[in-house]
Amino acid sequence: MPKINVYLPDELAEAVKLAGVPVSAVCQRALEQAVRRVTAIRETVLTDLDDEPTGALAHFTARTRTVLTLAVERAESAGAARLGTAHLLAALLDEGDNLALHVLGALEIEPKQVARDLARRQPGDHRPVPADTDPSRFDGPAANAVELAVTEAIGLGHNYVGCEHLLLGLVGEPDGAAGQVLRALGADPKLVRRAVSAALAGYVHLRAQTGQDRPAVPADARQELAAVLRAELAPVTRRIARLEEHLGLDTES
Repeated sequence: MPKINVYLPDELAEAVKLAGVPVSAVCQRALEQAVRRVTAIRETVLTDLDDEPTGALAHFTARTRTVLTLAVERAESAGAARLGTAHLLAALLDEGDNLALHVLGALEIEPKQVARDLARRQPGDHRPVPADTDPSRFDGPAANAVELAVTEAIGLGHNYVGCEHLLLGLVGEPDGAAGQVLRALGADPKLVRRAVSAALAGYVHLRAQTGQDRPAVPADARQELAAVLRAELAPVTRRIARLEEHLGLDTES
């Protein structure tokens, strides 16, 4: 039977040992589920997203489906063979008012800088158009990012996949342009996950005040939400700063 190595953070590895979790069996079941989901995602054709989706996208929110529609439009205009992670991230920026953007703002990552860095990674217009072109289908990294988004949603105990989960999927996917751009700008997956949790807590507070299921964040509340996020993330950023100082890194460069 083939063997696959699984690398875990030190804290999680220690917790797994203490709990006596059967790693092999758990990983096998998780991988079976992931293979089924990512296969379904790769086979999905992103058409008629305005209708209630079924199958692999059944639990995607209306806002997330809007992002997918915008991503298809970007892939089509670029003459891409498949929809990639760069199209997904650019579509998150295009949508303009999703929770993922509030999370990036709290991490002091400017959407305009993200867009510029993405643009620098796009191939020029001189490239040939592939014969097998279908920009309404995900390429490998994009399908994996969407699978990771579903996994993140499940891990957070959510029965929907929102833009915040898609951001987590893009950050965690190792090969696509989107994840490389985001991580280069400081969007560490653990930090983003913590920011998403803090942002969702802020939404719970707003929902209690307004009585809406997923309230829109009014302009005067966005600064308050960003302040809450920064306060939540402050211990992590201070720890990183101390580590950089200890390692003699020039944080001003």
